[in-house]
Amino acid sequence: MFSVELIPDDVLDRAVREDWDRLLGADLPSSGRNPAPSNRPHVTLAVRERLDPSAFAVLAELLPVPLDLGGVLLLGHKDRYVLTRQVIVSSALLAVHRAVAEIAGRPEPRYSNTGVDHWTPHITLARGLTAVRLATAMRLIKAPHVSGQATGARVWDAEARRVTTIR
Repeated sequence: MFSVELIPDDVLDRAVREDWDRLLGADLPSSGRNPAPSNRPHVTLAVRERLDPSAFAVLAELLPVPLDLGGVLLLGHKDRYVLTRQVIVSSALLAVHRAVAEIAGRPEPRYSNTGVDHWTPHITLARGLTAVRLATAMRLIKAPHVSGQATGARVWDAEARRVTTIR
């Protein structure tokens, strides 16, 4: 599985990591719990079973792109929740997503939520929260509007556990 991701600037990165740290401090699930050097706040643009990372070099020419974090966005998965920060949709962000989606091709059904007109941009704070733990997490998360930019991009190869930096 491969994912194409936007990397936020230092302002947005710091805002997300502060939420990760608040969750960790309360012993809750947090995306900050993963110690891998590749683990960082990001916006996933596309997920596919197979991708050629070199095909996305053109993405460097589309950056930076404005990124704004809005409020909290919940995604459900069975009886668990994924807690995220909403990334506000802009025409510039949609243009980047569309360019990536065209290069990546039609998503497999499992990844259809990254296809054109089906994408919900977000940055993950925590996965696997029960309703009770979600309530606790919601009291801890600060979700002010934060403006910044996506200044980087990468392709993550989950099988090889390898990052290809585009910019």
